[in-house]
Amino acid sequence: MSEQIYAWLLHLYPSQFREAYGSEALQLFRDRVRDEKGFFPCLRLWLDLIVDLVISIPQEYGYAQAASFGASAPQHLNGVPVFYVLEVGPPRPGAMLFGSVLSCLALATFWLFLNHAGNYVGLGIAATGRFQTDSKFFQEDASRTEGQTAAGATNDTKVFKMDAVERRRVIDAAVVILREYYVERENAQKMADALLAHEKRGDDDNVTDGDAFAALLTRQMRDVSPDRHLTLDYSHDPLPEQPAGETPEGLARYSAAMKELNCTFEKVEILPHNIGYLKLNSFPDPSVCQSTAKAAMASLNRADAIIFDLRDNRGGEPAMVMLIAAYLFDHPEYMFNPRENTTERSWTHSPVPGNSLADKPAYILTSRSTFSGAEHFSYDLKMLKRATLVGETTGGAAHSGVWHRIDDHFGMGVPETKTINPFAKNDWAEIGIEPNVKVRAPDALVTAEKLAQDNLRKK
Repeated sequence: MSEQIYAWLLHLYPSQFREAYGSEALQLFRDRVRDEKGFFPCLRLWLDLIVDLVISIPQEYGYAQAASFGASAPQHLNGVPVFYVLEVGPPRPGAMLFGSVLSCLALATFWLFLNHAGNYVGLGIAATGRFQTDSKFFQEDASRTEGQTAAGATNDTKVFKMDAVERRRVIDAAVVILREYYVERENAQKMADALLAHEKRGDDDNVTDGDAFAALLTRQMRDVSPDRHLTLDYSHDPLPEQPAGETPEGLARYSAAMKELNCTFEKVEILPHNIGYLKLNSFPDPSVCQSTAKAAMASLNRADAIIFDLRDNRGGEPAMVMLIAAYLFDHPEYMFNPRENTTERSWTHSPVPGNSLADKPAYILTSRSTFSGAEHFSYDLKMLKRATLVGETTGGAAHSGVWHRIDDHFGMGVPETKTINPFAKNDWAEIGIEPNVKVRAPDALVTAEKLAQDNLRKK
């Protein structure tokens, strides 16, 4: 239903824009709908769309105006009446204001309808960026197509209603996990006490929806300690007893999927002006994909600049992030990861023997669908001033620490180590990473190529 609404809204744009970017815009919308579930992410998605409509529609009609000058008016075809523009010019301010207000009202109406429809069921955390990539609970999903994942999450799912016993059981489990695992012991006790106090006062009594209950408990904990890496989540689909990648069957499925997808190395080529281009759609497990990764980087070794296309990259294994990043340095370099304490794994194994990319200009293409491990790669290389980010602000899906399964539907992500971020106070959790050069995701590759060509020309 949401996709149909968005497809209808695209008709507000000029026909030239729809022909050039309509399919790409629709695909970006599908990606966000699939990955941004729950009330607040959905609200942010539709607010983004409202702002984008208000800003971009007048701009696109302005661009279309320039293209319309000199074009002859269409003629009648065999006596059939047709419509055409009698006067070339931008819409009047009053018309634009009325159209913007009408668009906002229409979107608000659709939003209310979608969220109050009785049979609406959203996707659970198995399809979210926060846990999809770095947690092996969900790596088996790589063997399925996106359409299959979405269909399986909606067709066979029943609405889960909570009662007082269920709520208390989840709260008690969360209290135990906080006290036993949370890195800051004093805050852990305060958050545990707060959860129990809210439950005793009856603050949770009216919540029967799993998603809403998980969001409420997360908010209650963060009111005490604003830790964005601490989260309690709900999954409509039953969670596995153990991570899929840790079972022989799960590893076999993962290996087969990676082999079929060439380990998600979608494209490796040399562009004009000897610019290397690597489109990578995840950071797969090196135990399965190390040889593929090394072969890809070796084929780009003589490039004068390199572009990493992470616009469709949902993240993956930190070890693969470190393996690829190693090619961009001639010395071991520290790579901050909000999931882990500083260990030997926090440093790249640079220099790589025979590598000649350590001093070459590097560019990273990003979009709103750039998540998790891809943000790990992008964040550090930006902060180290080793790469230029081109595109859109990333999705903001920092992993929430060590995952603890509570039951078939609830689990907690708990930071168990104190990480060291030498670059900034915050990482990319929820806010995303701002690119150095902000352009629409479909335009990022062309922009990065021009930047690389200008850089090489200066050298």
